[in-house]
Amino acid sequence: MFFKSKRGIGILEVLVAALVLGILYAAVSNLQKGNREALLRIRGRDGATEVAQNMIDSLGALGLASFSDENLIPCGGSEPNCYTLAKVENGELVADHITVTRTWEGQPGLKENTMTVNYTVDVKFSSDSDPVNNYRAKTSSLLLGVDSITHIYAKRIDVTVSWAFKDSRQSISVSGVIR
Repeated sequence: MFFKSKRGIGILEVLVAALVLGILYAAVSNLQKGNREALLRIRGRDGATEVAQNMIDSLGALGLASFSDENLIPCGGSEPNCYTLAKVENGELVADHITVTRTWEGQPGLKENTMTVNYTVDVKFSSDSDPVNNYRAKTSSLLLGVDSITHIYAKRIDVTVSWAFKDSRQSISVSGVIR
Protein backbone atom coordinates (compact mmCIF):
# COMPACT_ATOMS: atom_id res chain seq x y z
CA MET A 1 0.00 0.00 0.00
CA PHE A 2 1.17 3.45 -0.91
CA PHE A 3 0.83 6.27 1.72
CA LYS A 4 1.10 9.91 0.90
CA SER A 5 2.98 12.04 3.44
CA LYS A 6 0.74 14.28 5.50
CA ARG A 7 0.99 18.01 4.87
CA GLY A 8 -0.41 21.00 6.76
CA ILE A 9 -0.27 22.50 10.20
CA GLY A 10 -1.49 20.71 13.25
CA ILE A 11 -3.45 22.27 16.09
CA LEU A 12 -0.43 22.07 18.40
CA GLU A 13 1.75 24.14 16.05
CA VAL A 14 -1.00 26.76 15.74
CA LEU A 15 -1.32 27.06 19.52
CA VAL A 16 2.47 27.40 19.98
CA ALA A 17 2.62 30.09 17.27
CA ALA A 18 -0.29 32.00 18.86
CA LEU A 19 1.44 31.84 22.25
CA VAL A 20 4.73 33.17 20.83
CA LEU A 21 2.91 35.98 19.00
CA GLY A 22 1.01 36.87 22.17
CA ILE A 23 4.24 37.15 24.17
CA LEU A 24 5.83 39.29 21.43
CA TYR A 25 2.76 41.55 21.30
CA ALA A 26 2.86 42.07 25.08
CA ALA A 27 6.58 42.91 24.93
CA VAL A 28 6.13 45.42 22.09
CA SER A 29 3.15 46.98 23.85
CA ASN A 30 5.18 47.42 27.05
CA LEU A 31 8.04 48.94 25.02
CA GLN A 32 5.64 51.43 23.41
CA LYS A 33 4.29 52.42 26.82
CA GLY A 34 7.83 53.08 28.06
CA ASN A 35 8.63 55.10 24.93
CA ARG A 36 5.47 57.20 25.37
CA GLU A 37 6.32 57.95 29.01
CA ALA A 38 9.88 58.91 28.03
CA LEU A 39 8.52 61.23 25.33
CA LEU A 40 6.14 62.90 27.81
CA ARG A 41 8.94 63.30 30.38
CA ILE A 42 11.24 64.87 27.76
CA ARG A 43 8.48 67.16 26.52
CA GLY A 44 7.77 68.31 30.09
CA ARG A 45 11.48 68.98 30.68
CA ASP A 46 11.80 70.92 27.42
CA GLY A 47 8.82 73.03 28.43
CA ALA A 48 10.40 73.71 31.83
CA THR A 49 13.63 74.82 30.17
CA GLU A 50 11.67 77.18 27.93
CA VAL A 51 9.75 78.63 30.90
CA ALA A 52 12.98 79.18 32.88
CA GLN A 53 14.76 80.87 29.99
CA ASN A 54 11.74 83.07 29.24
CA MET A 55 11.66 84.12 32.90
CA ILE A 56 15.35 85.05 32.90
CA ASP A 57 14.96 86.98 29.63
CA SER A 58 11.83 88.81 30.83
CA LEU A 59 13.37 89.80 34.15
CA GLY A 60 16.61 90.79 32.42
CA ALA A 61 14.65 93.14 30.15
CA LEU A 62 13.40 94.97 33.25
CA GLY A 63 16.96 95.72 34.28
CA LEU A 64 18.95 95.46 37.48
CA ALA A 65 17.42 98.55 39.09
CA SER A 66 14.09 96.71 39.42
CA PHE A 67 15.65 94.05 41.64
CA SER A 68 17.30 95.86 44.49
CA ASP A 69 16.69 94.49 47.99
CA GLU A 70 13.94 97.08 48.62
CA ASN A 71 11.81 95.58 45.81
CA LEU A 72 12.30 91.97 46.91
CA ILE A 73 11.59 89.95 50.02
CA PRO A 74 13.93 87.51 51.84
CA CYS A 75 13.61 83.85 50.85
CA GLY A 76 13.69 82.74 54.46
CA GLY A 77 14.93 79.42 55.66
CA SER A 78 18.64 78.64 55.52
CA GLU A 79 19.48 81.09 52.71
CA PRO A 80 20.63 84.35 54.32
CA ASN A 81 21.68 86.22 51.14
CA CYS A 82 18.63 85.16 49.12
CA TYR A 83 15.74 87.32 47.95
CA THR A 84 12.68 86.45 45.85
CA LEU A 85 10.12 88.27 43.74
CA ALA A 86 7.45 90.20 45.57
CA LYS A 87 4.10 91.76 44.79
CA VAL A 88 2.06 94.29 46.73
CA GLU A 89 -1.05 92.96 48.47
CA ASN A 90 -2.98 95.13 50.92
CA GLY A 91 -0.08 97.58 51.04
CA GLU A 92 2.50 94.92 51.96
CA LEU A 93 5.15 93.05 49.99
CA VAL A 94 4.37 89.33 49.77
CA ALA A 95 6.04 86.50 47.83
CA ASP A 96 4.93 86.33 44.21
CA HIS A 97 4.10 82.72 43.29
CA ILE A 98 4.32 82.24 39.53
CA THR A 99 2.48 79.48 37.68
CA VAL A 100 2.85 78.94 33.93
CA THR A 101 0.79 76.50 31.87
CA ARG A 102 1.99 74.98 28.59
CA THR A 103 -0.10 72.82 26.27
CA TRP A 104 1.05 70.61 23.39
CA GLU A 105 -0.96 68.83 20.74
CA GLY A 106 0.62 65.59 19.70
CA GLN A 107 0.38 61.98 18.79
CA PRO A 108 2.61 59.92 21.06
CA GLY A 109 0.91 56.66 20.15
CA LEU A 110 -2.04 55.65 18.03
CA LYS A 111 -4.40 58.43 18.99
CA GLU A 112 -3.93 62.18 19.04
CA ASN A 113 -4.06 63.81 22.45
CA THR A 114 -3.29 67.00 24.31
CA MET A 115 -0.64 67.37 27.00
CA THR A 116 -1.02 70.20 29.51
CA VAL A 117 1.63 70.86 32.15
CA ASN A 118 1.41 73.38 35.01
CA TYR A 119 4.83 74.72 35.96
CA THR A 120 5.65 76.40 39.27
CA VAL A 121 8.42 79.00 38.96
CA ASP A 122 10.64 79.99 41.90
CA VAL A 123 12.94 82.97 41.30
CA LYS A 124 15.81 83.81 43.66
CA PHE A 125 18.17 86.78 43.57
CA SER A 126 21.38 87.40 45.43
CA SER A 127 21.30 90.09 48.09
CA ASP A 128 22.80 93.52 47.35
CA SER A 129 25.28 92.85 50.16
CA ASP A 130 26.33 89.40 48.83
CA PRO A 131 29.97 89.73 47.76
CA VAL A 132 30.07 86.37 45.97
CA ASN A 133 27.04 86.41 43.63
CA ASN A 134 27.05 90.10 42.67
CA TYR A 135 29.27 91.68 40.09
CA ARG A 136 30.76 94.88 41.44
CA ALA A 137 32.82 97.73 40.08
CA LYS A 138 34.93 99.76 42.45
CA THR A 139 35.78 103.31 41.49
CA SER A 140 37.76 106.00 43.21
CA SER A 141 38.45 109.61 42.42
CA LEU A 142 41.28 111.78 43.73
CA LEU A 143 39.64 114.79 42.13
CA LEU A 144 36.42 114.41 44.13
CA GLY A 145 38.24 113.23 47.22
CA VAL A 146 36.32 109.95 47.25
CA ASP A 147 38.34 106.94 48.26
CA SER A 148 36.17 104.32 46.58
CA ILE A 149 32.58 103.77 45.57
CA THR A 150 31.25 100.28 44.96
CA HIS A 151 28.60 99.86 42.33
CA ILE A 152 26.70 96.64 41.56
CA TYR A 153 26.43 96.25 37.79
CA ALA A 154 25.00 92.70 37.65
CA LYS A 155 23.25 90.18 39.91
CA ARG A 156 22.92 86.44 39.82
CA ILE A 157 19.43 85.02 39.34
CA ASP A 158 18.42 81.40 39.96
CA VAL A 159 15.19 80.13 38.44
CA THR A 160 13.79 76.77 39.55
CA VAL A 161 10.89 75.36 37.55
CA SER A 162 9.00 72.35 38.91
CA TRP A 163 6.10 70.28 37.61
CA ALA A 164 4.25 67.08 38.42
CA PHE A 165 4.95 63.97 36.37
CA LYS A 166 3.18 60.76 37.29
CA ASP A 167 3.60 60.36 41.07
CA SER A 168 6.68 62.54 41.45
CA ARG A 169 7.76 66.17 41.35
CA GLN A 170 10.30 67.01 38.63
CA SER A 171 12.36 70.21 38.59
CA ILE A 172 15.18 72.00 36.82
CA SER A 173 17.30 74.95 37.89
CA VAL A 174 18.73 77.55 35.53
CA SER A 175 21.04 80.40 36.56
CA GLY A 176 21.58 83.67 34.79
CA VAL A 177 22.81 87.20 35.24
CA ILE A 178 20.76 90.39 35.20
CA ARG A 179 22.59 93.56 34.27
